[in-house]
Amino acid sequence: QVQLVESGGGSVQVGGSLRLSCAASGNRYPMYCLGWFRQVPGKAREGVGVIDSSHDTRYSDSVKGRFTISQDSANNILYLQMNSLKPEDTAIYYCAADARGSYYRFCRDRGQDDFQYWGQGTEVTVST
Repeated sequence: QVQLVESGGGSVQVGGSLRLSCAASGNRYPMYCLGWFRQVPGKAREGVGVIDSSHDTRYSDSVKGRFTISQDSANNILYLQMNSLKPEDTAIYYCAADARGSYYRFCRDRGQDDFQYWGQGTEVTVST
């Protein structure tokens, strides 16, 4: 059974930085597509960005230039480096993974319905 565990959330002031981690375990094969999503209570979950097995990334317009997704494939860890944080970045952040390759859908074109595995979330609060 694949498990994803996020860590690194917390409180930070506007303009600050945080790095989230997502440790994967239980997968027999490397995941083709990994992603970060976020959700504010009472609102729909939104995509932050994705990374595929070739380390190609795609970001939402709201975080482009401020957030960076990377992965340590050898240790099965996904990262989200968040810089220049804004109050509107406050949310619960989730990592997601999917083993299905590009035959299913290219990673850069995937939404939340295209991911098989999810973490439990880690909370990020950005205050003024």
